[in-house]
Amino acid sequence: MQKTAEKENLEKASVALPPTHTVTLKVNNTEKQLQLAPWVSLLDALREYLGLTGTKKGCDHGQCGACTVLVNGRRINSCLTLAIMEEGNDITTIEGLAKGDALHPMQEAFIQHDAYQCGYCTPGQICSAVGLLSEGKAKNEHDIKELMSGNICRCGAYTNIVAAVQDVMQQKGDPANE
Repeated sequence: MQKTAEKENLEKASVALPPTHTVTLKVNNTEKQLQLAPWVSLLDALREYLGLTGTKKGCDHGQCGACTVLVNGRRINSCLTLAIMEEGNDITTIEGLAKGDALHPMQEAFIQHDAYQCGYCTPGQICSAVGLLSEGKAKNEHDIKELMSGNICRCGAYTNIVAAVQDVMQQKGDPANE
């Protein structure tokens, strides 16, 4: 029996499919099982497989910080890590910072200080700022600028971003701000 060209193409296509693995990611306090090729970045898993599009793809080379998320409370560039490497870790995206309708204090501060213009970098900036505060290394304006330098804002909202971070630091009662 002769195969049709369509069946031959389907067989060839199925042979060419990459191997996938079941990966369980805990994102925003919810476990999700995904079938992923081993080379899928965490950024692509979040955006393409889970529909969490708040995390942005900027440079895709770890140079702009638009893809910053928190993994076990630490900030990382999600474009530079493989999703499979983050199995078992707590991943928090911009969508996971708010508690229901109550925004995270950093989200509120960004609004109050008008710390965004076009907004593209804002999710990464906010996640980075939340991670920065939990690290406890920032003591003053200079430290904030230095420790946030991995997050680029093409619109130049840096002054307002620093003010928002300082505001949340002061709200936390950090003695280094007195």
